[in-house]
Amino acid sequence: MNWVLLCIAGLFEVAFATCLGKAKETSGSTATWWMVGFLVSLSISMYLLYKCTQTLPIGTAYAVWTGVGAVGSVLVGIIIFKEPADFWRLFFLVTLIGSIVGLKVASH
Repeated sequence: MNWVLLCIAGLFEVAFATCLGKAKETSGSTATWWMVGFLVSLSISMYLLYKCTQTLPIGTAYAVWTGVGAVGSVLVGIIIFKEPADFWRLFFLVTLIGSIVGLKVASH
């Protein structure tokens, strides 16, 4: 169950990174609402990470949390923010996913 929560925490990390990107693109009250979304997502993500580290090793949990967030943020960047999706970027994204899976497998 903690691995599921950890992945959800990583998705909230993607959400807060996305909110930051959207806040940068907007101004006024719209930017304020994106910043509210950032703070809410950040709080949920950190709380879930905290709960997971009560039973999972801190190093593994933090690495998986940041890895899920990094992969998701890159994908959001490519899909929503129209960032480049060249071969090397996708190659290293795949290796990062393999590393996250490897940490999960090695932790048992």
